Amino acid sequence: MDIKRSGAQPSGQGPEEYFTGTVRIDPLFSPPAPAQVAGALVTFEPGARTAWHTHPLGQTLIVTMGCGWAQRAGGPIEEIRPGDVVWFPPGEKHWHGATATTAMSHIAIQEKLDGSPVEWMEHVTDEQYQR
Repeated sequence: MDIKRSGAQPSGQGPEEYFTGTVRIDPLFSPPAPAQVAGALVTFEPGARTAWHTHPLGQTLIVTMGCGWAQRAGGPIEEIRPGDVVWFPPGEKHWHGATATTAMSHIAIQEKLDGSPVEWMEHVTDEQYQR
């Protein structure tokens, strides 16, 4: 058994290469192989968001605080709120983040395929975000 005590893992800033705005990532779990699933608590300040990306085995988001937006390529921007659970199927291009006026936090859970849980793409433009 391995217990990760609250506060024992340092918070990190979402890298500018993959995020727009202020994003904090708090690791929750990433057990050693053969386990392939990992999770983190991600907090987006107002206006902050991910770049477009996909997950080889999909991703589940559990919204814990605030109000956010999520969008799959070609679909409408959807509002997400605490208690909502969002599933992005494998390979579905998408982004997610806070609304323009309200912060949002979610738990992100994804599995690794060949050592990678995500494929990052281009940034979401301000025009795409403000639709």
